[in-house]
Amino acid sequence: MERTASCRERPSVTECFDCLTDAYRCFLMGSCPSQDAADVAGVIFSGVCGLVPGENRECAPAEDCHENSWELTCISVTLVEKMTCLISQSQPPEVTAYCAEILGVLFQDMDLISQLVRQFQTEDQIISHLAAKSVSTCVVYHLHKSATVSPVWQQKCVQAFNSSPPGTELDACLWSLTEVLKRLIKAAHQEIIGKLLAAFDSSLSALCSKFLPDERKEVAKCLVDFTSSKHWETTFCLLLDLLEALTASSLICGAGLKCQRLTHIHSSALLTTVSFSSEYFIKKRALLLLKRAVLQKTGEDWALGEVLSTGLKYEYFGSDMNMLSQTVLSAVVANWLQSVQVESASFFGGTRLVQGDEGQKPDSVILRAVSLLLLKSMELHIQTTGTTGADSAIDVYGYLERLWGFLRRCSVQLMEVTHLCCWVSLLFGEQDDDMMEAAKASLSIFLHHRLCSGLDDFTVLEAACASGCNPHCHFMLLLQSVSFDHSILLDFLISTETCFLEYFVRYLKYLRADWQGFTAACERVSTSDYKESLTCPCDVDMSALTYKGEPDQVELSSCVQPTGVIPPMERIGVVAGLRLVEYDSSDESNPEDIVISEDEPAASLYEKRGCTALDVKQETSGQPVFTGQQQCESFDSAGSLSEPNSTLERRTEGLSLPVLQSKQKPCTNMAPLSGQVTRETLARAVLCLSELREVVTRLQTKKLFPYNPSSLLKLLGQVENFSHQSHLSQFNK
Repeated sequence: MERTASCRERPSVTECFDCLTDAYRCFLMGSCPSQDAADVAGVIFSGVCGLVPGENRECAPAEDCHENSWELTCISVTLVEKMTCLISQSQPPEVTAYCAEILGVLFQDMDLISQLVRQFQTEDQIISHLAAKSVSTCVVYHLHKSATVSPVWQQKCVQAFNSSPPGTELDACLWSLTEVLKRLIKAAHQEIIGKLLAAFDSSLSALCSKFLPDERKEVAKCLVDFTSSKHWETTFCLLLDLLEALTASSLICGAGLKCQRLTHIHSSALLTTVSFSSEYFIKKRALLLLKRAVLQKTGEDWALGEVLSTGLKYEYFGSDMNMLSQTVLSAVVANWLQSVQVESASFFGGTRLVQGDEGQKPDSVILRAVSLLLLKSMELHIQTTGTTGADSAIDVYGYLERLWGFLRRCSVQLMEVTHLCCWVSLLFGEQDDDMMEAAKASLSIFLHHRLCSGLDDFTVLEAACASGCNPHCHFMLLLQSVSFDHSILLDFLISTETCFLEYFVRYLKYLRADWQGFTAACERVSTSDYKESLTCPCDVDMSALTYKGEPDQVELSSCVQPTGVIPPMERIGVVAGLRLVEYDSSDESNPEDIVISEDEPAASLYEKRGCTALDVKQETSGQPVFTGQQQCESFDSAGSLSEPNSTLERRTEGLSLPVLQSKQKPCTNMAPLSGQVTRETLARAVLCLSELREVVTRLQTKKLFPYNPSSLLKLLGQVENFSHQSHLSQFNK
């Protein structure tokens, strides 16, 4: 009787809704509700407890149906999160004090955190997730305020990690810990991160051992067992998200705990997951986690770039990366690539299986991830072991042959490629950051092979072309893909989106020692494109058109781009959203020469972009020019040497006239143009580098460049000198 009487004194659901919605609207407008703080706290508490499992509902009012009770719980939990966020933001003092009073009553007097944590185990996934969001916000607030971890939340998560099967409770705990960790990483709270992870170190290790056992057979059996649960896909994806956050935490505060190294420790099990998981999106998520780990880019989608670019190398960093690379290479030797499933590329309507010869594109995300994972593992293996000798060279190209076989098996487009070095541009053309990583890794692999093979440069380059890793070809194809536009290279140099600076400096150092190889690559690339043009119909192919100047002006590109390379107008978007970065951590660059200018105002970024657009003005000329340090000389197709010209001129027409004339001539009559195409390609490449040197010099003089490019300018000047000397020697002959 007493309980019935107390129940009748409870406010109705309608009154509770009115109270909570009024409070929410007032908070949005920056004002305090009219209700007393204790009354609002009581309504919130009763709403949060409305769906606690096992509670007796017999005395509930008639209008308090299940649906209304569910909605009341949702708004109550959401309001708790809102108030916790408000007291951490800049709000009117009276609003902050009002929220703090309500939260004080809820957490200190009513122990609301225990009720919220109990909601983790409810079968309603929405309630469980909202409770996890609210608890995460509260945990972060208390960590910032007192640097203490909520004991109720910690106990619930540890218990779930040690014993809970896949389900809403484990999902809520995984998501909550991941969210708390992400917020701390964004704020770069190193000490708090260490204290938080220390509380979960052993339980997280036990959880990963359960989901990702060491033995391959156990992993396959584990995946089969989990498929019996309808929640296992969600749970496994949440575990992968947590592993990425844990790995990202090691980049800013070191990896003093085992849980921060779980991605590397269980890399073999993750590779097995890619092979045996029945769900394609699980395979994809696991593969992307490994790719980001090997690139040291975990958390790049949600963390601030400045936070993750600290360059911190923890005690076990070298051994962990070596473990990861060795695991990948061992798996490749064991035919892991044969078990990697690649479906058709997704689109807005979803995905569908390829039937027959429909010509659908494969999932390039998977192809790029597999390629980068193997290339970077080879690069790390070379750096850590320092293996030399002919056997090492054979091993390196053996891995490349396996990768090339995998790509050709999965992509019809790559199967038709005759010049194997095109694969980097074809596969990575849509992702500049991945393309630069692939080019840099390929350059490291090539230089290692060149050092340990004992072969002459010509033979080494021929072998590199046969394996698709000739650095000269890669660089020429990169220039072709941006239409030899030096302004795009400039944007790469000052952008944080790619590792272009490190790659560019390393390549220029090699280019100084092998100018003949660069010239041969120009001929090889030009000849390859020229042969492709001979197999095309004599009518002009619209796919060879590029837009220059005004949108309604179209002309034929002077260089035939490889099939699949992103056209310049599609790639120009890379210049958007530039940020300045300190590049002096590059191993291949001189840290004394490449540093950020400390006296540069932040607003100068817009001046840089204005300088790039306004100061570098190009004029149309008849033939390309070769440019030295102090002068430039033009060498036309007839072999005549023009007078020096101090002004760099961009050639915008190229071979447009001869190619347009080809519409009226048989394709076989284009053969005499082969040599001219080769000279054109070499001339445009050198001109592009010369223009880049001049514009960087001008920006440095005006103190508009974000770092000191002295060593880069020195390399570019040396390349110009080699070009000039080579040109003079050929002319004297």
